[in-house]
Amino acid sequence: MYQLWEESGAFTPKHEKGKSPFTIIMPPPNANDPLHIGHAREVSTQDILIRYHRMKGDPTLWLPGADHAGIETQYVYEKKLRKEGKSRFDFDRKELYQKIWDYVQDNKQLMEGQLKRLGASCDWTRNKFTLDEDIVDIVYETFKSLYDDGHVYRGERIVNYCPRCGTNFSELEVDHVEQDGQMYYLDYGLLTIATARPETIFADVAVAVNPKDKRYSKLVGKTAVIPLVKREVPIIADKLVEKEYGTGALKVTPGHDATDFEIGQRHKLPTLSVIDKDGKMTGTPSKYVGLKALTARQEVVDDLKKAGKLVKTKKIRHVVSLCYRDKGQIEPLVSKQWFLKVEPLVKPALKAIANKDVRFVAKKYEKIAKHWLKNLKDWNISRQVIWGIQIPAWRCDSCLSWTITKGEAPSECDKCGKSKLSRDSDTFDTWFSSGQWPFATLMTTKPGDFDYFYPTSVMDPSYDILPFWVIRMLMLGLYRTNKVPFRDVLLHGLVRDKHGVKISKSKGNVVDPIEMIDKYGSDALRVALVWGSLVENDNSLSEENIKAQRNFANKVWNVARFISQDTLQQKSRQPSAKHKDDKEIAEELKAVIKKTTASLDKYRLNEAAEGLYDFVWNVFANEYLEKTKDRREDALPMLTYVLQETLKLLHPFMPFVSEAVWQNCFSNGKKDLLITASWPGK
Repeated sequence: MYQLWEESGAFTPKHEKGKSPFTIIMPPPNANDPLHIGHAREVSTQDILIRYHRMKGDPTLWLPGADHAGIETQYVYEKKLRKEGKSRFDFDRKELYQKIWDYVQDNKQLMEGQLKRLGASCDWTRNKFTLDEDIVDIVYETFKSLYDDGHVYRGERIVNYCPRCGTNFSELEVDHVEQDGQMYYLDYGLLTIATARPETIFADVAVAVNPKDKRYSKLVGKTAVIPLVKREVPIIADKLVEKEYGTGALKVTPGHDATDFEIGQRHKLPTLSVIDKDGKMTGTPSKYVGLKALTARQEVVDDLKKAGKLVKTKKIRHVVSLCYRDKGQIEPLVSKQWFLKVEPLVKPALKAIANKDVRFVAKKYEKIAKHWLKNLKDWNISRQVIWGIQIPAWRCDSCLSWTITKGEAPSECDKCGKSKLSRDSDTFDTWFSSGQWPFATLMTTKPGDFDYFYPTSVMDPSYDILPFWVIRMLMLGLYRTNKVPFRDVLLHGLVRDKHGVKISKSKGNVVDPIEMIDKYGSDALRVALVWGSLVENDNSLSEENIKAQRNFANKVWNVARFISQDTLQQKSRQPSAKHKDDKEIAEELKAVIKKTTASLDKYRLNEAAEGLYDFVWNVFANEYLEKTKDRREDALPMLTYVLQETLKLLHPFMPFVSEAVWQNCFSNGKKDLLITASWPGK
């Protein structure tokens, strides 16, 4: 059936003058794993909208693609290597990149096959990958333009670094989790400080107190003494110090804390580091050098106790920063990275939301988007991984300045003209490239696509990537094209199990979409995934839900069988309704067409599906069919007409069974497909 649709050309729209297109750019699934149940909900939602608009006669484009997914994919591949007794360090850059490329291409094909099994009627002639050469060229052009406009800089700042993944992350990619811990109160001479990280005392450069804290006002300008090393540091005043936290006296360690770094910058303090990129101690008294930070903590505490400098300890509940990939502790480290100034990009995005140029279907997400935009800090867009788009920046060995290009290697330094240049080994944060996905895809598909299909109609990712992706697409889309990348933002909820618990491998409640398709059919899974909740809300799914929708698909099939197929080879025009039962079903059909259309226009997919279920099962099958058993020949024109229109209404939700029935009952061959039939009322 899918092959029949694809070969018909139904998936591939043309540019039709005078007609407004309906366009969805598929949020590209990560090309490192098979599709999960969340993808299945996303695909089902988008395909329902696509099939509906196609039947309405709109030039309808659903552009598919896959995301290389940067650190996500490298992390998955490194786990595979570990099972083979290998690591990323066993290969040079080129070898590792090629191995990941081959792995991704295999998985990408698997993923695309799964999309087809779900019934995704996307245009495979326009299929894109975030590492396609022409997409990479667009990303390079954007970076070069941002750099030339003064929006990109290379700076030494504190970043969130994962020693195990070997890269830094933006603040958005760090999990902030409450944990039990210890607060250590240490004797610093003139005052006592409280810290949860005593292993970093060797990188202290000051002690800070709040300027309004009368307890310490006379100490400002004097010196404190770091225990164990007995190094003196100044006591300073800064508004960022919380008077009520700990003792109200803060050890300032700019090399290992974001707040301390800000204080250090303001007071022009030096920055010292005592933890390296492997998470090990360095630049400390020799007995701690080489120890992992957590191991060193206990050693330092023991030595402080022996030296009489540990005043007391206290159990606390505090927030700890964890790597979102391996859930290990993040180390705030000072590092030179590429940063994007967000302020010039945030203002146009907020203006577009205020002017309704872009509309959030659920108002609650508009508030969240504006909150994130207003609180964004400069975006660290460089990553220390192999897999991804390498940053087009070359450093001059002579003057140490940077030359930025659109990807090509420069012949000489922009600043001094010397020719000895070396390329930065960092890659772009994957969200930087995927943040350009809507315009980058349409600029690199078919001639005229960008002008015709952009801005797109709807963007439909899950709500949990609103800050990672949606607001960044808005920022970069407006910067590059002066237009919003999409008109409507339809964020969908997560899939939960029947008890409302989030589905995850660790909880053992995973629902495999392909397994459910094998067991109950794609149509049953699709309807179950939009049943019972609005798109923007979480959906509770169980095998029982899917089985119930399989029974509904069977009901549709059996209704068609009951109506004599011998007389269904010609499409039926709306028959005259003389009998009161015929009049009633005609009115019921008219009402369900109106309700389904209105619900789909408002993205209330569950209401449309539930209304159709009730109409088919109760009104059409249980009531009208039963009433016409004694006058089948007389009622046959109405039965035929109602079935025909009902199949059209069902098609976006249950494309396979509706098309199969249509082919058996109403089709004159490949040219006469339900997928391209006109929507009822059109």
